[in-house]
Amino acid sequence: MPSQDKTAKQRILSLVRDLPDATSYDEVLRELAFVRMVDRGLADAAHSRHIDSKELKERIRAWSD
Repeated sequence: MPSQDKTAKQRILSLVRDLPDATSYDEVLRELAFVRMVDRGLADAAHSRHIDSKELKERIRAWSD
């Protein structure tokens, strides 16, 4: 079953099953957060929701002002 056809619960269970048995609770949470961020980034890119590096640099500069 391709990952996009799996439910969120199925994807999470599969991810957790593939982690080593000695994985800590915090490591599991970090892995889940990382996969979620990647998925969201890919979805944003697929829908052209992104900015170029020049705009990003301007936004970061504005944060420090």
